[in-house]
Amino acid sequence: MAHVAFIGLGRMGHGMAGRYLDAGFTVAVWNRSQAKAEDLIARGARWASTPADAADGADAIVTMVADDEASRAVWLGRDGAAAAKVGTLAIECSTVSYRHALDLARELRGRGLIYIDSPVTGLPDAAASGKLTLLVGAEPADLERARPYLVPLSTTIRHFGAVGSGTVYKLINNLMGAIQIAGIAEGLAIAEQAGLDMKLVLEAIETGVAASPQVLRHSKRMVARNFSGATFTAALRHKDAAYAVALAESLLSDAPLMGRAAVEAYARAKAVAPDDDEGKMIEIVSRQK
Repeated sequence: MAHVAFIGLGRMGHGMAGRYLDAGFTVAVWNRSQAKAEDLIARGARWASTPADAADGADAIVTMVADDEASRAVWLGRDGAAAAKVGTLAIECSTVSYRHALDLARELRGRGLIYIDSPVTGLPDAAASGKLTLLVGAEPADLERARPYLVPLSTTIRHFGAVGSGTVYKLINNLMGAIQIAGIAEGLAIAEQAGLDMKLVLEAIETGVAASPQVLRHSKRMVARNFSGATFTAALRHKDAAYAVALAESLLSDAPLMGRAAVEAYARAKAVAPDDDEGKMIEIVSRQK
Protein backbone atom coordinates (compact mmCIF):
# COMPACT_ATOMS: atom_id res chain seq x y z
CA MET A 1 0.00 0.00 0.00
CA ALA A 2 1.43 3.41 -1.00
CA HIS A 3 2.53 5.60 1.88
CA VAL A 4 1.97 9.38 1.74
CA ALA A 5 3.29 11.99 4.13
CA PHE A 6 1.05 15.06 4.19
CA ILE A 7 2.39 18.25 5.76
CA GLY A 8 0.18 21.29 6.38
CA LEU A 9 -3.47 20.88 7.44
CA GLY A 10 -4.94 24.32 6.82
CA ARG A 11 -8.12 25.15 4.92
CA MET A 12 -6.88 23.31 1.84
CA GLY A 13 -4.45 20.76 3.21
CA HIS A 14 -6.89 19.16 5.61
CA GLY A 15 -9.26 18.13 2.84
CA MET A 16 -6.40 17.06 0.59
CA ALA A 17 -4.98 14.77 3.27
CA GLY A 18 -8.42 13.29 3.72
CA ARG A 19 -8.54 12.42 0.04
CA TYR A 20 -5.55 10.10 0.45
CA LEU A 21 -7.33 8.32 3.29
CA ASP A 22 -10.43 8.01 1.12
CA ALA A 23 -8.30 6.49 -1.64
CA GLY A 24 -6.83 3.84 0.66
CA PHE A 25 -3.33 5.23 1.10
CA THR A 26 -1.36 4.87 4.30
CA VAL A 27 -1.07 8.47 5.50
CA ALA A 28 1.19 10.20 8.02
CA VAL A 29 0.31 13.82 8.83
CA TRP A 30 2.08 16.74 10.43
CA ASN A 31 0.87 20.23 11.21
CA ARG A 32 1.97 22.95 13.62
CA SER A 33 -1.23 22.31 15.58
CA GLN A 34 -2.15 18.68 16.23
CA ALA A 35 -5.76 19.69 16.92
CA LYS A 36 -6.35 20.13 13.19
CA ALA A 37 -5.35 16.50 12.65
CA GLU A 38 -7.59 14.85 15.22
CA ASP A 39 -10.37 13.82 12.86
CA LEU A 40 -7.83 12.54 10.32
CA ILE A 41 -6.15 10.51 13.05
CA ALA A 42 -9.56 9.09 13.95
CA ARG A 43 -9.94 8.05 10.31
CA GLY A 44 -6.62 6.19 10.35
CA ALA A 45 -3.87 8.73 9.73
CA ARG A 46 -0.69 8.50 11.77
CA TRP A 47 0.27 11.64 13.65
CA ALA A 48 3.94 12.48 13.06
CA SER A 49 5.96 14.40 15.62
CA THR A 50 7.98 16.26 12.95
CA PRO A 51 8.02 16.63 9.16
CA ALA A 52 10.97 14.21 9.11
CA ASP A 53 8.92 11.69 11.08
CA ALA A 54 6.05 12.05 8.61
CA ALA A 55 8.45 11.53 5.70
CA ASP A 56 10.04 8.43 7.20
CA GLY A 57 9.30 5.56 4.81
CA ALA A 58 7.02 7.66 2.60
CA ASP A 59 6.73 7.06 -1.12
CA ALA A 60 5.53 10.63 -1.62
CA ILE A 61 5.60 13.75 0.53
CA VAL A 62 2.95 16.38 -0.17
CA THR A 63 3.16 19.82 1.40
CA MET A 64 0.50 22.54 1.59
CA VAL A 65 1.77 25.45 3.66
CA ALA A 66 1.45 29.22 3.62
CA ASP A 67 4.55 30.67 2.01
CA ASP A 68 8.26 30.40 1.20
CA GLU A 69 9.28 30.60 4.84
CA ALA A 70 6.94 27.82 5.91
CA SER A 71 7.92 25.67 2.94
CA ARG A 72 11.61 26.09 3.68
CA ALA A 73 11.04 25.20 7.31
CA VAL A 74 9.10 21.99 6.72
CA TRP A 75 11.47 20.76 4.02
CA LEU A 76 14.89 22.02 5.05
CA GLY A 77 14.60 23.05 8.68
CA ARG A 78 15.54 21.05 11.69
CA ASP A 79 13.72 17.69 11.44
CA GLY A 80 12.62 18.63 7.92
CA ALA A 81 11.03 16.32 5.38
CA ALA A 82 14.13 16.44 3.16
CA ALA A 83 15.49 13.66 5.36
CA ALA A 84 13.31 11.22 3.39
CA LYS A 85 14.83 8.27 1.59
CA VAL A 86 16.40 8.69 -1.83
CA GLY A 87 13.86 8.47 -4.64
CA THR A 88 10.93 9.82 -2.63
CA LEU A 89 8.55 12.10 -4.52
CA ALA A 90 8.54 15.64 -3.13
CA ILE A 91 5.30 17.31 -4.24
CA GLU A 92 5.01 20.98 -3.29
CA CYS A 93 1.37 22.05 -3.55
CA SER A 94 1.88 25.33 -1.71
CA THR A 95 1.85 28.66 -3.55
CA VAL A 96 5.45 29.80 -3.25
CA SER A 97 7.65 32.22 -5.15
CA TYR A 98 9.25 31.16 -8.41
CA ARG A 99 12.72 31.65 -6.97
CA HIS A 100 11.89 29.47 -4.00
CA ALA A 101 10.48 26.72 -6.23
CA LEU A 102 13.72 26.58 -8.21
CA ASP A 103 15.94 26.75 -5.13
CA LEU A 104 13.96 24.07 -3.32
CA ALA A 105 14.01 21.83 -6.38
CA ARG A 106 17.79 22.11 -6.60
CA GLU A 107 18.24 21.41 -2.90
CA LEU A 108 15.93 18.41 -2.79
CA ARG A 109 17.30 16.93 -5.99
CA GLY A 110 20.74 17.22 -4.46
CA ARG A 111 19.49 15.00 -1.65
CA GLY A 112 18.11 12.43 -4.07
CA LEU A 113 14.42 13.40 -3.95
CA ILE A 114 12.21 13.90 -7.02
CA TYR A 115 10.74 17.41 -6.88
CA ILE A 116 7.48 18.47 -8.52
CA ASP A 117 5.79 21.82 -8.10
CA SER A 118 2.03 21.33 -8.14
CA PRO A 119 0.17 24.37 -6.78
CA VAL A 120 -3.59 24.08 -6.94
CA THR A 121 -6.67 26.05 -7.87
CA GLY A 122 -10.01 25.43 -6.19
CA LEU A 123 -11.71 26.15 -2.88
CA PRO A 124 -11.63 24.02 0.28
CA ASP A 125 -14.74 22.09 -0.76
CA ALA A 126 -12.97 21.09 -3.97
CA ALA A 127 -9.93 20.02 -1.94
CA ALA A 128 -12.08 17.77 0.23
CA SER A 129 -13.89 16.22 -2.75
CA GLY A 130 -10.86 15.68 -5.00
CA LYS A 131 -11.91 18.28 -7.55
CA LEU A 132 -8.88 20.55 -7.57
CA THR A 133 -6.98 21.62 -10.67
CA LEU A 134 -3.26 20.95 -10.32
CA LEU A 135 -0.76 23.25 -12.03
CA VAL A 136 2.31 21.11 -12.49
CA GLY A 137 5.95 21.79 -13.26
CA ALA A 138 7.92 18.56 -13.70
CA GLU A 139 9.91 16.40 -16.04
CA PRO A 140 7.46 14.20 -17.99
CA ALA A 141 8.80 10.97 -16.48
CA ASP A 142 8.57 12.41 -12.97
CA LEU A 143 4.99 13.51 -13.58
CA GLU A 144 4.03 10.00 -14.68
CA ARG A 145 5.61 8.58 -11.56
CA ALA A 146 3.74 11.11 -9.42
CA ARG A 147 0.40 10.78 -11.19
CA PRO A 148 -1.02 8.13 -8.79
CA TYR A 149 -0.47 10.66 -5.98
CA LEU A 150 -2.01 13.55 -7.91
CA VAL A 151 -5.15 11.88 -9.23
CA PRO A 152 -6.87 11.52 -5.81
CA LEU A 153 -6.69 15.29 -5.41
CA SER A 154 -7.88 16.46 -8.77
CA THR A 155 -10.17 16.40 -11.75
CA THR A 156 -7.63 18.23 -13.94
CA ILE A 157 -3.83 18.10 -14.14
CA ARG A 158 -2.25 20.82 -16.27
CA HIS A 159 1.42 20.17 -17.05
CA PHE A 160 3.03 23.51 -17.91
CA GLY A 161 6.55 22.19 -18.45
CA ALA A 162 9.71 21.97 -16.39
CA VAL A 163 9.94 22.44 -12.63
CA GLY A 164 8.84 25.95 -11.69
CA SER A 165 6.41 26.40 -14.58
CA GLY A 166 3.40 25.33 -12.53
CA THR A 167 4.33 27.95 -9.95
CA VAL A 168 4.65 30.61 -12.67
CA TYR A 169 1.11 29.99 -13.84
CA LYS A 170 -0.28 29.88 -10.28
CA LEU A 171 1.25 33.28 -9.57
CA ILE A 172 -0.21 34.68 -12.80
CA ASN A 173 -3.62 33.24 -11.85
CA ASN A 174 -3.60 34.67 -8.35
CA LEU A 175 -2.29 38.05 -9.48
CA MET A 176 -5.16 38.35 -11.95
CA GLY A 177 -7.49 37.36 -9.13
CA ALA A 178 -6.09 40.07 -6.86
CA ILE A 179 -6.52 42.70 -9.56
CA GLN A 180 -10.09 41.59 -10.25
CA ILE A 181 -11.15 41.44 -6.61
CA ALA A 182 -9.68 44.86 -5.85
CA GLY A 183 -11.45 46.18 -8.95
CA ILE A 184 -14.77 44.65 -7.90
CA ALA A 185 -14.49 46.25 -4.47
CA GLU A 186 -13.68 49.66 -5.93
CA GLY A 187 -16.48 49.52 -8.50
CA LEU A 188 -19.09 48.43 -5.98
CA ALA A 189 -17.95 51.07 -3.49
CA ILE A 190 -18.37 53.77 -6.16
CA ALA A 191 -21.86 52.47 -6.96
CA GLU A 192 -22.85 52.48 -3.29
CA GLN A 193 -21.55 55.98 -2.62
CA ALA A 194 -23.24 57.28 -5.78
CA GLY A 195 -26.56 55.92 -4.52
CA LEU A 196 -27.22 53.36 -7.24
CA ASP A 197 -29.73 50.54 -6.73
CA MET A 198 -27.32 47.78 -5.71
CA LYS A 199 -29.71 45.00 -6.68
CA LEU A 200 -29.76 46.40 -10.20
CA VAL A 201 -26.00 46.88 -10.12
CA LEU A 202 -25.49 43.21 -9.26
CA GLU A 203 -27.88 42.10 -12.01
CA ALA A 204 -25.99 44.24 -14.51
CA ILE A 205 -22.60 42.93 -13.38
CA GLU A 206 -23.69 39.30 -13.53
CA THR A 207 -24.92 39.61 -17.11
CA GLY A 208 -22.30 42.04 -18.37
CA VAL A 209 -18.96 41.65 -20.12
CA ALA A 210 -17.00 42.24 -16.90
CA ALA A 211 -18.41 39.09 -15.29
CA SER A 212 -15.93 36.35 -14.42
CA PRO A 213 -15.87 33.56 -11.84
CA GLN A 214 -14.13 35.92 -9.40
CA VAL A 215 -16.63 38.71 -10.04
CA LEU A 216 -19.60 36.37 -9.70
CA ARG A 217 -18.23 34.82 -6.53
CA HIS A 218 -17.40 38.05 -4.71
CA SER A 219 -19.83 40.74 -5.85
CA LYS A 220 -22.93 39.54 -3.97
CA ARG A 221 -20.90 38.78 -0.85
CA MET A 222 -19.33 42.23 -0.94
CA VAL A 223 -22.64 44.04 -1.30
CA ALA A 224 -24.16 41.93 1.51
CA ARG A 225 -20.97 42.29 3.60
CA ASN A 226 -21.13 38.53 4.07
CA PHE A 227 -17.60 37.35 4.85
CA SER A 228 -18.33 34.33 7.01
CA GLY A 229 -16.33 31.19 6.42
CA ALA A 230 -13.26 32.78 4.85
CA THR A 231 -11.78 30.53 2.16
CA PHE A 232 -8.90 32.82 1.17
CA THR A 233 -7.51 35.56 3.38
CA ALA A 234 -6.22 39.05 2.68
CA ALA A 235 -2.77 38.04 3.92
CA LEU A 236 -2.55 35.10 1.51
CA ARG A 237 -3.77 37.16 -1.45
CA HIS A 238 -1.21 39.85 -0.64
CA LYS A 239 1.56 37.26 -0.42
CA ASP A 240 0.68 35.67 -3.74
CA ALA A 241 0.38 39.03 -5.51
CA ALA A 242 3.73 40.13 -4.11
CA TYR A 243 5.41 36.94 -5.34
CA ALA A 244 3.84 37.47 -8.76
CA VAL A 245 5.00 41.08 -8.98
CA ALA A 246 8.53 40.05 -8.04
CA LEU A 247 8.45 37.55 -10.91
CA ALA A 248 7.02 40.16 -13.29
CA GLU A 249 9.75 42.62 -12.38
CA SER A 250 12.35 40.01 -13.30
CA LEU A 251 10.79 39.36 -16.72
CA LEU A 252 9.13 42.55 -17.97
CA SER A 253 10.88 45.72 -19.09
CA ASP A 254 8.10 48.00 -17.83
CA ALA A 255 6.94 48.14 -14.24
CA PRO A 256 3.88 45.91 -13.58
CA LEU A 257 1.57 48.78 -12.72
CA MET A 258 -1.63 46.80 -12.19
CA GLY A 259 0.17 44.19 -10.16
CA ARG A 260 1.78 46.78 -7.92
CA ALA A 261 -1.59 48.46 -7.39
CA ALA A 262 -3.08 45.13 -6.32
CA VAL A 263 -0.19 44.48 -3.93
CA GLU A 264 -0.66 47.92 -2.40
CA ALA A 265 -4.41 47.41 -2.06
CA TYR A 266 -3.96 44.07 -0.33
CA ALA A 267 -1.22 45.45 1.90
CA ARG A 268 -3.89 47.80 3.25
CA ALA A 269 -6.37 44.95 3.71
CA LYS A 270 -3.71 42.79 5.35
CA ALA A 271 -2.87 45.57 7.80
CA VAL A 272 -6.51 45.85 8.90
CA ALA A 273 -7.72 42.23 8.78
CA PRO A 274 -5.00 39.79 7.67
CA ASP A 275 -6.89 36.61 8.54
CA ASP A 276 -10.31 37.73 7.34
CA ASP A 277 -11.83 36.94 3.95
CA GLU A 278 -10.18 38.76 1.05
CA GLY A 279 -13.58 40.15 0.03
CA LYS A 280 -13.38 42.56 2.96
CA MET A 281 -11.42 44.70 0.55
CA ILE A 282 -14.69 46.54 -0.06
CA GLU A 283 -14.70 47.79 3.53
CA ILE A 284 -11.28 49.31 2.94
CA VAL A 285 -12.18 51.15 -0.26
CA SER A 286 -15.69 52.13 0.94
CA ARG A 287 -14.40 54.54 3.56
CA GLN A 288 -15.65 58.02 2.69
CA LYS A 289 -13.40 61.05 2.44
